[in-house]
Amino acid sequence: MPHVVVKLWPGRNDEIKTNLAKRIANVVVEELKVDIGDVSVAFEEVSSSDWGEKVYKKEIRDNEAVYFKPNYEYK
Repeated sequence: MPHVVVKLWPGRNDEIKTNLAKRIANVVVEELKVDIGDVSVAFEEVSSSDWGEKVYKKEIRDNEAVYFKPNYEYK
């Protein structure tokens, strides 16, 4: 606890993902006051053609648990 999942379009290399995962983990440690060993960060790549249906409509649009929403819409 906690586990963070970052969904994004494919194309970032492992170095970028590793660096971002470390930064996210460090912010989680600082804000939630947990040990770094308790934090995990995963990446799930979703193609741009699937983003609207699989991510935006199902997980973002009407989800009150999303505290920071994007300023785009998929119809």
